[in-house]
Amino acid sequence: MRIVKVGLASDHAGFKLKQFVISYCKAHGYPFKDYGTFSEESCDYSDFGHALAHGLECGEVYPGVAICGSGEGISMTLNKHQTIRAGLCWIPQIAHLIRQHNDANVLVMPGRFIDNGMAEKILDEFFATEFEGGRHKARIDKIPVGK
Repeated sequence: MRIVKVGLASDHAGFKLKQFVISYCKAHGYPFKDYGTFSEESCDYSDFGHALAHGLECGEVYPGVAICGSGEGISMTLNKHQTIRAGLCWIPQIAHLIRQHNDANVLVMPGRFIDNGMAEKILDEFFATEFEGGRHKARIDKIPVGK
């Protein structure tokens, strides 16, 4: 995967895991931009999911990593944007498939359900896997509404 700058977003429930992702990015030499949240104070995942999506849409960042408690809310928010393909992962095999088959541009993790060790394995797989193209490209082309 070609990394421009990793875009990060979380809500309060994903904040601790996002801090781990920041340390992971630093350790691997990946530049990043943090769209928030910046504490464990209660907040709305949608605010930060939309900010990350806009960063991806304008080319400021690629790819993205997003985290909320279950991963579902921020994933739903991100996927409202036509060019975003956010995939929820809790094991490395899913991270592999969302890149290989779906050309996911955002990795979403459930902050309340995985630890740093599992997150590291998921991140490794997501960043290492290339999109396969072929028959999968035609399927991806059918995702946006109105095309």
